[in-house]
Amino acid sequence: MDILRSIVEEYIETGEPVSSRSISKRRHDNLSPASVRNVMADLDEDGYLTQPHTSAGRVPTGKAFQVYVQSLTARPMHGPEIVRMQAELNRAESVEGRVERSSRMLRELTRGLGIAAAIPSSGQTLEQIELLSLADGRVLMIVVTRDRMVRNRVVSLDEAVSQDELNSIRNYINRNFSGWILSEVRVELRRRLAQESAAYDEILTKVDLLYTKGLLDVEMSAEVHMDGASNLVGLDLHLTREKMRELFRTLEEKKKILQLLDQFLELPTGTVAVQVGLADAHPGMKELSLIGLCILLPNGLSAKVAVIGPIRMNYGKAISAVMHVGQAFQSIPV
Repeated sequence: MDILRSIVEEYIETGEPVSSRSISKRRHDNLSPASVRNVMADLDEDGYLTQPHTSAGRVPTGKAFQVYVQSLTARPMHGPEIVRMQAELNRAESVEGRVERSSRMLRELTRGLGIAAAIPSSGQTLEQIELLSLADGRVLMIVVTRDRMVRNRVVSLDEAVSQDELNSIRNYINRNFSGWILSEVRVELRRRLAQESAAYDEILTKVDLLYTKGLLDVEMSAEVHMDGASNLVGLDLHLTREKMRELFRTLEEKKKILQLLDQFLELPTGTVAVQVGLADAHPGMKELSLIGLCILLPNGLSAKVAVIGPIRMNYGKAISAVMHVGQAFQSIPV
């Protein structure tokens, strides 16, 4: 497979079909072009190479790229670079900010499309809520969980509630339920509100007003951020203009990006996964590759970092970038 590695590396560098003569010159073991040609014929027969034209050289297949990337190891980054990445992520005050900065780092390091996602667990723990009075009888409800995920929604009330009353409701929830799992908070609130005494408790009456508007029922959806989609524009993906627009519409949908990550990042947590060719996810992505990593954060939150780039990308550099950004993300306490 040593010759196969040389073929893949030359194809990544040139983008042209690789000849036996060029591989013979590239190597230092004095293998003749005829000997290399025989090996290439065997690799072709085994599905590792394909020949676009009879007189042309050969092009590595997806199968060849998969074998090639399995032989690579992540290149170590210098200590100052790791420290810089951790400091950059540490400046983010929320998981959402950390996700955004991680995707930007991946784009800068690889010149590809950087993706980062934080996926909340089903048993998120309440840290605190905040309630702010807005104009026209509206209230901003903010829910913060222990994993530093923040969600908010604006609701309109049928009767006026002052900021002082909202502060009392906020204090009641935070004092009684901070540290509780959100689903259990909702169950206990329903129980308390169902009691006859609730009708005579001024605070619970106001809590009931907000509860019917979805207090603590804020959807904890995954936080996804992408950076560098424009880097795909200059690639020759052999797509029509309409197919390229369709591809970008797909990449703009958070749900489809999460499906893509779920589909190809099935290796154990902490293991870098490489998928060469993404046609199974979208026909327009057949000449793109994905390199990604799943990591676990405190309090059950999981995260995924990944890079999408051309099949002819620098895999060693991309694998290293994904691994180190993932480690920096995981090392910052929440």
